[in-house]
Amino acid sequence: MPAPRGFAYEQRGADVVITHHGRPVTTLRGARAERFLAEVRAGDEQVVMARWTGNYKRGNERAARAHPRNRRT
Repeated sequence: MPAPRGFAYEQRGADVVITHHGRPVTTLRGARAERFLAEVRAGDEQVVMARWTGNYKRGNERAARAHPRNRRT
C-alpha cells in the first residue's frame, strides 16, 4: 500500500485546516486541533493527516470482498 501524500495543514489562530491536493478537507478547533498538532510533531505528517481525515486505506478491502456476505451470486 503506498504512503499517503498530498495532504497539507495550515494553522489559523486556534484552528487547523487540513487540505488534500489544495482542497479543504476538515477544520479542527480547540482541543482537537491541539491534539492533532501534537501528533503531527511526533509522527509522519502525511499518515497523521490521512488518519485524521479518514482518507486512508485500512488494508482489509481485499479480504472484505471475499467474505461470503459480500460475494456476488
